[in-house]
Formats: sequence, structure tokens, C-alpha cells
Amino acid sequence: MDTVSKPRKLLIHIILILGAVVMVGPFLWMILTSLKSLAEAVHVPPVIFPSKFQWANYIDIFHSLPFGQFYWNTFITTLIKTVGQLFFCSLAAYAFARIKFPGRNFFFILFLSVLMVPPQAFLIPQYQIISNLGLLNTLTALVLPGLFSAFGTFLLRQFFMTMPDELEEAAKLDGCNHFQIYWKIMLPLAKPGLIALAIFTIIWSWNDLLWPLIVNSSPEKMPLSAGLASLQGQYSTNYPILMAGTFLASWPLIIIFIVFQRSFVEGIALSGSKG
Repeated sequence: MDTVSKPRKLLIHIILILGAVVMVGPFLWMILTSLKSLAEAVHVPPVIFPSKFQWANYIDIFHSLPFGQFYWNTFITTLIKTVGQLFFCSLAAYAFARIKFPGRNFFFILFLSVLMVPPQAFLIPQYQIISNLGLLNTLTALVLPGLFSAFGTFLLRQFFMTMPDELEEAAKLDGCNHFQIYWKIMLPLAKPGLIALAIFTIIWSWNDLLWPLIVNSSPEKMPLSAGLASLQGQYSTNYPILMAGTFLASWPLIIIFIVFQRSFVEGIALSGSKG
């Protein structure tokens, strides 16, 4: 039995190591490229390790672009979107999961139908709304469409449905209304699901590219993703500076995922335990 299991475990570990190399490889290449000179970055055949680390690339990115302003715009819009999604999606999810009202399942299916429509189909209507409100070239234009999502409601609804009915019945006996049950009992117990939704929202908001390019044209109102896209020219691109900016833009997401990885996986697992 042991002689059979050891080769199998060895094969599994080899496959996992190869998969890790494939996943981490592009990230390591990005870091190495950010420390190369432009000649080494475009050299054929490729130069793997730079002859001299060009740390000045990380300084030049702040001179090439208003990188600090990009960081602030990305941080504040991501924070507002995340807080908005956690509040509004959890409210809707609690209503669909715990409150019985006529047509609840019908409205929930209708609600989920939004997920079947490609996001690009909403770009023109959303742009017209933002334009009519006079919010073009503002941070508000980046925030409004992301304050709520059907996916977040679905994720948290599945989580609320796993909670025992006895908790809600005991709260009602104590005189709690629906909002008090939601705020004081259900929401604290939904912490893993909230963390999972928060990480999804942060990643989506931090990497959002198309919408900022549509509603904003002023560099001072651009997030990191749209700002870095301006470094990519039609005929030439300074890849070391671009990779330096990309690394500086990606490390907060890596830290967030590492810190909350266990809660994120737990939230995803529990959200699918009851339909």
C-alpha cells in the first residue's frame, strides 16, 4: 500500500510544482524585466537576468506619470465600491434568503438574469446616465456602477441560507425586527462570505480598465490600470518602466489575498453548501 501511495504522492507533488512554476513564472518575469534596461528588455534572444539591476525604473515611473495620484484614485474608488457592495449586496441577499414575500424566487431569478448579459452591453446606457448626470471626468463616475452587483447578492444569499432558522426565531422572540436581525446576528456570522465578496470586489475594482477609459479622459482622474495603459505606445513601449509600475500596482492585491486566503476559501466553500 505504501509503495503504491508514495509514487502517486510524488507524481502529485511534481504536477503541483509544475503548475506553481507556470503560475508564478510570469510574475517573476515581470519583476526581472522591471530591473532591466530597455535594451535588455527587448533583446533577442531574451535576457533572463539583468547585468545590473536598474532600480531607477521604480523612480522613473513617478516622473513619467502622476503615479501617486493614480494610486490614490484607485484606493479611494476601490474602498467605496467594496463598502458599497458589502452593504447593499448583503441587504438584498438577506431579503432574498430570509424574508418570505410573494414572488421572491421569480424576482431572484430575474435579478440573476443580469449575469447572463455581457457587461459590455451596459457600457453605452451607463455612459449616457453618467453623462446626463454631469459626472464625466470624476471619481464618482468610476464608483457609481460598482456599488452593487448581482454576483455579490447571489454569493451572500447562498451564505445566509446556510444559517439555522433557530437564530432568527430566537431574535424575533426577543423583539428584533428584520433589520436588527440582519445587522446584529446574520451579518457578523457571514464574515467569511463578506471577506470573499470583498476580495472579489477589490480585485475587480483594482484591475478595472475599460470603464475608466470610457468615462474619464483626464489623467488626474485615472486609476492605476488606465494610467499604466498609457505607457504602452503604438510603436514603442518602455517595458522596464511599465513592468515597474505594474509590480507596484499589483503588490497590494497579493498581500490582501495572502492575509485573507483562508477566509476567502472558506467563504467560497460555504456559499455553495445550500441552494
